[in-house]
Amino acid sequence: MNPDIVEAVWVDASVEWPIAVLIETAGLSEAELRELVSLGALVPRDPGASDWVFDGEALIAAQAARRLRDDFSLDVQGVSVALALLERIRGLEAELRRLRAQGVDLHR
Repeated sequence: MNPDIVEAVWVDASVEWPIAVLIETAGLSEAELRELVSLGALVPRDPGASDWVFDGEALIAAQAARRLRDDFSLDVQGVSVALALLERIRGLEAELRRLRAQGVDLHR
């Protein structure tokens, strides 16, 4: 029996990730990464800069993009849509937790 190897990394949102490191860490090609940026799925800290750097949130999104690409055989446009939907779900779940914490009756 071969145990699965799981890698965990603590990501600090304030740390800057140069594009080359993001490509290597996320497992995306530079073309895929650039297309995800052009589609708005990933946002560099300064989109106008000649050398893009990304925050920790972009690293997490890029890793999710690679998993979506690999697991579901999605092209970059499909990955972009899936990332947007996942972000929307996270936002709705956060709003639901906030409303529940305020004691709002959600079953009216």
